[in-house]
Amino acid sequence: MTFDPDRVTTITFDSYSTIVDVEAAEKALRERVPDPQPVSRLWRSRSLAYTFIANAVDAYKPFYEMNRDALQYALDAHGVDIATEERDEILAVYHELDVFDDVRDGMNRLYDADYDLYVVSNGNPEMLDSMLDHAGIGGLVEDTVSADEIGTFKPDAELYRHAAARTGTPIDEIAHVTAGYFDVYGAMHAGMQGVWVNRDDGPWDSFAGDPDLTIGSFHDLLNELD
Repeated sequence: MTFDPDRVTTITFDSYSTIVDVEAAEKALRERVPDPQPVSRLWRSRSLAYTFIANAVDAYKPFYEMNRDALQYALDAHGVDIATEERDEILAVYHELDVFDDVRDGMNRLYDADYDLYVVSNGNPEMLDSMLDHAGIGGLVEDTVSADEIGTFKPDAELYRHAAARTGTPIDEIAHVTAGYFDVYGAMHAGMQGVWVNRDDGPWDSFAGDPDLTIGSFHDLLNELD
């Protein structure tokens, strides 16, 4: 489907990798892990894998706990033995991840253009509250919608339908903005328009079609909506 700006009244945003940079979590590993990059990458990939598996085998638990389990696995897989307290200090970095440069100004411009802005995320409510505070966008976002509210992670269509109901918006009037290919597919499957944020000019995972729209930054979205 081709992106239709005239249908968009509400914009939903993913959180991790879209508003805040999960790669910044590597910084928290540097003082405790000899080679932090592969640990960080395995941590992130395992965390996502756990959410997919949880949906398939009905094993939901809050994302913070999933993320903790993924971190422990990544540490174990790389032979890193640290105390539980240190592991939890690393994990806590998710409350203060770096914000992408385009986020605050881009969302402010969309807000000024009278679009209703929401965050739809796998993160549990406490994680989302701290993310909004740290990112400095709490005044721009109407509300957050967490997978924790229905016990189902992305890309299950039920979460996007739940988000539409929570925003009070017909689902086909929502543009969902995300850096995650699986999140784009999930939103589109549920009936939203899928907007892929491709900040690093990487290739699209095209096994099941293309996004309705690809942008390089949040600023590009307003240009497409004008």
